[in-house]
Amino acid sequence: MKIRLMRLLPALLITALFGMGATPAHAEKIRIVATLTDLADFARAVGGDLVEVKSLATGVEDTHGVPMKPSFVPVMNRADLLILVGFDCEHAFLPALLEASKNPRIQNNRPGYVDCSKGIIPRDVPKSTDHSEGDVHPYGNPHYILDPVLAKTAIGNIYNAMVAFSPQHKAEFTRNRDAYLAKLNAKISEWEKAVKPIRGTKFVSYHEHWPYFAARFGLNYVGTIELKPGVDPSPRHIQALVTEMKAEHVPVVVREPQFPEKAPKRIAEQAGAVMVTLPIMPGGVPNTETYIKMMDYIVRTMVAAVPAKK
Repeated sequence: MKIRLMRLLPALLITALFGMGATPAHAEKIRIVATLTDLADFARAVGGDLVEVKSLATGVEDTHGVPMKPSFVPVMNRADLLILVGFDCEHAFLPALLEASKNPRIQNNRPGYVDCSKGIIPRDVPKSTDHSEGDVHPYGNPHYILDPVLAKTAIGNIYNAMVAFSPQHKAEFTRNRDAYLAKLNAKISEWEKAVKPIRGTKFVSYHEHWPYFAARFGLNYVGTIELKPGVDPSPRHIQALVTEMKAEHVPVVVREPQFPEKAPKRIAEQAGAVMVTLPIMPGGVPNTETYIKMMDYIVRTMVAAVPAKK
C-alpha cells in the first residue's frame, strides 16, 4: 500500500471553480465545513439551527485520505468556518482543497480555520519524520477524538470559533454546548462503568487509531496489523504478530471498516482471538450516525468481544 501523500493539485479541482460567482461572506446561517463526520456532529450540536454543516467525509473513508470531489470546492469557497482534526490528520487532501477553494476566510492562521487539536497533548510524536517509516504523523497521533474526554476539547474549540464568528448568538451556543456536554459526560460515566470489567484487556488493530481510546478506558493496546503506518503487512509481520498474540494472550483484533477484512480475520483465527469491526467516525458502520451512538457501539462491541473471566 503506497504512502498517502498529496503533492499535486488535481485539474478537476481547478475546473470546479469555473462559473462560481462571488458569494457573500456571511450567509443567513453560518456555513461550516467539517473534514470528518464526528466534527460535523459536534458542530451541529453546538450550532443548532444557526448553522449549516457539511462533512467532507461520510464515515467510511480513511481519515487521512478522504477522496476529493469537485463538489467540495464550491462548498469550501462559501464556508465561513472550516473545522479540522489537526495534527496533520488531513494532510493528504485538505491542503489541495484549501488552495482550490480560493476562500481567504478559512485558510490556515485565519479565524475561520478551526483546528480542534488546540489544547490537546499528542501521543506518539515520532522522533523521526523519515517517510521510509511509513505515513508518519510528524505532530503525533491524530486520533484523539476516540477518547471522549479529549473530544470535549474539540467541542470547546468549535464553540469558541462560533462565538468569535457570531458573538450575538453566544447565549444560544452556550446553551447548546452545555446541554451536549451534560449528555456526553453522562455517557462517559456509563462507558467507563461498562468497560471496567475488561480493563487491562489486550488488543491489536489494523491502523494505530486506538492509543487514546485504550488509555482512557484502561485497555492494553499491543500494536497494529500494518507493518508501518499506511503500509500493508507482510507475511513475515503477520506471522510475528500472531506469535506475539499467542504468547501475550491477546483476545481481540480490531478491524476498522476502511481496511480489508482478510488479514485481520486470518490473524484472529490463527491467534485464537475474536475479530470485531469498529468505526473510527460516525457513519462507519450502520446505526452510528452520531458521535455518541458511535462510542456506544464501540464500547458495547469491545466489551462483548472479550471472553468472560472464569
